[in-house]
Amino acid sequence: MTRIYAIAAAATIAILSVVIWLVSMGTGGADKFAACRSSQIAGGAGQIGGAFTLVDETGQTVTDTQVIDQPSLVYFGYTYCPDICPYDAARNAQAVTLLEDDGYMVKPIFITVDPERDTPQQLDDFTSYIHPRMVGLTGSMEQVQAASKAYRTYFKKQPTEEGEEDYYLVDHSTFTYLVFPEEGFVEFFRRDTTPEQMAEATACFMDAR
Repeated sequence: MTRIYAIAAAATIAILSVVIWLVSMGTGGADKFAACRSSQIAGGAGQIGGAFTLVDETGQTVTDTQVIDQPSLVYFGYTYCPDICPYDAARNAQAVTLLEDDGYMVKPIFITVDPERDTPQQLDDFTSYIHPRMVGLTGSMEQVQAASKAYRTYFKKQPTEEGEEDYYLVDHSTFTYLVFPEEGFVEFFRRDTTPEQMAEATACFMDAR
């Protein structure tokens, strides 16, 4: 059954990748970020991102406008993820460090898709280890689902064997989103994007604002 779930999850993520790619294709019009894009987003960018209300690492309720108060790299994952999330979060942190070295301040944001286990304290421990400026967000399942829906992400808790209920995995999409306070979502990065490529592209977008 585990193999079946893994295949189904992989297929879902592959389909989601195609959907986001199609959304990201624009058909022209003025786009100040055109030179920075690998594909045009003009007509579709507004369909990704939006308002959310979550809980930060101090336990305070926050909104998207409070959190995304500067250029941000937004990632949906969970702290108990055995391999993908730590790697992606570390990659994003490395890109942020490269950008800061070049004079660009970008906020790394980690939104959990596992609010059952990812308490504010758990997120604080995780994000503090990855990057001192990384912000972790959790909330109720309804709040997390709303944020996930806004960014067109996918996640699903996987079933476990009896007696192992606390050791479940969560399938989820793995895109990182570049979001600006005024413009909102402007670009996404796939897992195979290197820190250097992410930093270079993000700097281009910031210069074009």
